Amino acid sequence: MSVRTPRIAVLGAGIGGLTAAATLLRQGFDVDVYEQATTLREAGVGLHLGSNGSRILHRLGLAAGLDAVAVRPAALEVRGFDDGRVFARQPMGAAWADEHGAPYYTVQRSDLLGLLAGLVPERHLHLGRRCTGFAEDADGVRLSFERGPAAEADVLIGADGVHSVVRRAVAGPETPVSSGSVAYRGVVPFDALPGLARDTMFVWLGPSSRLLGYPVAGGRLLTFVSIVPEDGDGEAESWSAYGDARAVARALTGWEPDVRRIVSAIDAVGRWVLRDRAPLERWSTARTTLLGDAAHPMLPHHGQGANQAIEDAAALALCLGQEPRGPGWPEAALRRYEQVRRPHTTRVQLGSRGGGSLRLHAPEPARVPCSTPLPRPAAPRGDGLGSMVEDVGWIQSYDVEAALTGA
Repeated sequence: MSVRTPRIAVLGAGIGGLTAAATLLRQGFDVDVYEQATTLREAGVGLHLGSNGSRILHRLGLAAGLDAVAVRPAALEVRGFDDGRVFARQPMGAAWADEHGAPYYTVQRSDLLGLLAGLVPERHLHLGRRCTGFAEDADGVRLSFERGPAAEADVLIGADGVHSVVRRAVAGPETPVSSGSVAYRGVVPFDALPGLARDTMFVWLGPSSRLLGYPVAGGRLLTFVSIVPEDGDGEAESWSAYGDARAVARALTGWEPDVRRIVSAIDAVGRWVLRDRAPLERWSTARTTLLGDAAHPMLPHHGQGANQAIEDAAALALCLGQEPRGPGWPEAALRRYEQVRRPHTTRVQLGSRGGGSLRLHAPEPARVPCSTPLPRPAAPRGDGLGSMVEDVGWIQSYDVEAALTGA
């Protein structure tokens, strides 16, 4: 008598959702991905793909694809906002890959999404399917959509982002807390930035703001992220909201010539109000779980949002695949997934509040509770670079698949 292949529904076709689909398909599951957008798309800005994320994508066969579209930065430079003086320089490139076991990339989100989409056959992708709710019982999960027929699955994975339908059902209502900061994001062509190295990440430090810049698209574009004190009240939290380039220019008035050239080259800018949330006490029910921003939205100061989603996806696929099929599956698999991932992502999430690039402003940043707004940056310092690298080193070296398999 044949045993039916378990059906897995993934809600959300972002980086975490597509990585989950790709890894689950490799485990032999029947996977359907439901995405509310009518096309696969990501914001046209960049992200940091750390060693902890790239090692998983290399194992999925994406090493050549990443080398074609991404950049392996040679170094990270910390500069003063007014004169461009280099406070510190951290070598990366091959040295970073040797130390952490896999390369560090900077990559455009849309390029990474395209690579991941290539791992998931079109028949498994269902676009224009906005989920309005779901019901779970002992036999499975039934999903309802704004358009189209209902769907059924043995397991539901909520990879539907910070405003997740699944998260609300699992965790209940929440009140996000302001971090006190806003991030303006965009890309500019390197051709408009003569003299600025195309293989280097930059951090310019100001008294109350900072600007991060790094190469993407094979070095043709520079992604910038300007983090400034929040200047609005009651704004909606959105990853893809549009901003005003003039606000970036005002925040960076009087900064050094390379920064002014970046500002002058801005065509469009996104605005991301940085809000924080307390780590959840649980992610899962008997047949439903969360991953990525739906499970652990975090501030961007460690550059780990996408990487943690990729780790979640790999861990979840392994847990579902390794757990013996029987009356206790999938609940036992989801329990193991949460036991492995939740302590780790909680540590990363809490560390991002006062670590990473915030280290560059003060040698001993405050570690604040979720209910307390983050301190605004102090006077610029370069000697925090060592602490910043130390902050992320343990994260970059972590191999979630080895942790689960004992390899």
